[in-house]
Amino acid sequence: MTIRLTRARFLAAAGLATAGLAAAGLAAATLALPAAARAAAPVSLLETGSTLLYPLFNIWVPAYTKANPGVRISTQGTGSGTGIAQAISGVAQIGASDAYMANAQIKQNPNILNIPLAISAQTVNYNVPGLNQTHLKLSGPVLAGIYSGKIRFWDDAALKALNPGVALPHHVIIPVHRTDGSGDTFIFSQYLAFSTPSWMKTVAYGTTISWPAVPGGLGAEGNPGMVQGAQQNPYSIAYIGVSFHAQIAKAGLGTALIENKAGKFLLPSAATIGAAAAAIGPKTPKDERISLVFAPGPSSYPIINYEYAIVNKKQASPATAAALKKFLLWCITAGNAPSFLDQVRFIALPAPIVALSKTQIDKIQ
Repeated sequence: MTIRLTRARFLAAAGLATAGLAAAGLAAATLALPAAARAAAPVSLLETGSTLLYPLFNIWVPAYTKANPGVRISTQGTGSGTGIAQAISGVAQIGASDAYMANAQIKQNPNILNIPLAISAQTVNYNVPGLNQTHLKLSGPVLAGIYSGKIRFWDDAALKALNPGVALPHHVIIPVHRTDGSGDTFIFSQYLAFSTPSWMKTVAYGTTISWPAVPGGLGAEGNPGMVQGAQQNPYSIAYIGVSFHAQIAKAGLGTALIENKAGKFLLPSAATIGAAAAAIGPKTPKDERISLVFAPGPSSYPIINYEYAIVNKKQASPATAAALKKFLLWCITAGNAPSFLDQVRFIALPAPIVALSKTQIDKIQ
C-alpha cells in the first residue's frame, strides 16, 4: 500500500522531528552542564595552625582571593602542633607552624614539606605594676630560672643584677606558658635550651614540653590566651608572638630587652631580626628545616624563626595542587611586600631562601 503525505502533513512531521532533535540536543547540553559547573567551581583550601602566623594569613587571604576568585581559603588559629598534625592527616592543605618538623616526624612522613613563608620573632612580655613602660632586661638563664621555679620573686638578685637602679617589687612572679602544641613554645624553649645548658639537660625544647611545676604558674591557649593571661594577672610574665604587638600594647604589657649570644640586650626590629636571619640564613639546608634562634652577632635579636607552611606534596587532586602552589608562590613573592609584613612586624625572606622555597613548592602535585 502506498502512503501519501500532503504538503501540510509532511511539514508537520518534519517539524516534529526537528523539534525532537532540538529537544534531544537541549537535553544533552543540559546533562553536560553539571560537569562544566563542577570544573569551574572554586577550589577550597584550608590553612590551620600557628596563632603567630594567623594574623598574617588573615591579611594575605582577602588580598589574594580578591585577585583570584577561583580559590576559597579558610584560616584557623589552632596552634602549630595542630597545624602540623592536620597537614599530615590531610584535613588541611596548609599547616602553619613556627616550628619545623623533627627528624623523627619527617622519617614517618616523607611526603611532608616544610616551606618558609616569612621571618618572624617573639617577645617576652610582663605585667609588673609601675614598670610596664620600662624595658626590663632579661637573659636566657634568668628566664629559665623563672620558668623552672628557681627564681620566684621579681626582686631576685639575678634580676637586680640585670636591671641596676630599677625598683623591682618583692612579689612572686607568675610565669604563663602555652598549653597547646605551640611553635611559640618551640622557639621560646629553644632560646632557653641554647642559652642555658641546665634547661637543655632537664627540659629541652619542643612544641609541647613538660613544664616544671611552678607554684602560681598559669597555662594559656594560643597567643590571644597568653596576652589575656598576662593582662589579667599582675606580676606575670609571658612569651608572645610579635604579630600580636597591637594586642600587647592595648593590654598595657611591658616588653623586655632580651640578651643575645653576644651579651647584648635587644628588642625585635626589622634591623635586629634581619641581622639574626643574615647570620644563620646562609646555613639553611635544601629542606629548609633550621633554627634561627640565638644567632651570633651583636645586632642579632635572639628569638626569631622561619614561619613555615607544612604541606603534603601529594594533594588530593591536580586542581587543589595547582591552587595551593599558586597561593604559596604568591605568599613568598608579592605576599612578602612591606605592605603586608609590616602590619605584623615580620620581615621578608632573603632571595636565596625564596629560591629554596620555590623549589619545594614545585614538588607539590
